[in-house]
Amino acid sequence: MYNYRKPYTSSYYINKIKNDYNCTNHDTKPYIRDYGPKPFAIDINKVTLQNNYFRTTLWTGCHLQVTLMSIKVGEDIGFEIHPDLDQFIRIEQGQGLVMMGDRRDKMDFQEKVYDDFAFVIPAGKWHNLINTGCTPLKLYSIYAPPQHPYGTVHRTKADAQAAEEHHPY
Repeated sequence: MYNYRKPYTSSYYINKIKNDYNCTNHDTKPYIRDYGPKPFAIDINKVTLQNNYFRTTLWTGCHLQVTLMSIKVGEDIGFEIHPDLDQFIRIEQGQGLVMMGDRRDKMDFQEKVYDDFAFVIPAGKWHNLINTGCTPLKLYSIYAPPQHPYGTVHRTKADAQAAEEHHPY
């Protein structure tokens, strides 16, 4: 026989949760910073659209990382490869062209992506994402394992390139 008790079912806990939760919290702008490795919940769409920096880490743990990106019109992420990690990307605003391939000079996978599209980049694939629209391309990316140091903020693509020259993750 299992001794099973549903958590937070007593009126004490339900009232505590109601009192601790301010219903207006979800209407305010969340503060963008790296919240890892603590337990965490956020409106990912809202915070992704709010981010105006090229790259910002939102959550960094031992085995996974979430970053936010804002790619300017006509800009791209830049050709890159991650030999030992997989990457998931979801577009929240804008449109672009994602390219992947086994060699930098042979991108045999190309796909147009838009709001609500997601794609996965397997470890060892060269890739790039170009903003082909007329608004900033807003996305979030999940790396497993983490790719950037805890608390990384790259305001511009140039900042990101400079950091990668000093720390080739």
